[in-house]
Amino acid sequence: MSGTPIANEIRRLRFERGEMTQEALAQACSVTRQTIIALEAGRYAPSLELAFRIARTFGVGVEDVFRWEKT
Repeated sequence: MSGTPIANEIRRLRFERGEMTQEALAQACSVTRQTIIALEAGRYAPSLELAFRIARTFGVGVEDVFRWEKT
């Protein structure tokens, strides 16, 4: 069970983009690799600003990266 009701497609999107590493995504978004790890594991909900940074890095909308999963 994840720690937040916000699920994401970060891992899938990273691999669809030429197997982008967590470190490369972290650098592109100005966060630490540990932040990306926590996001992918569902242990951390991003700020709105970070959600936009991640979506823009992948060239998609925020709703293509994150979704609300009602428990």
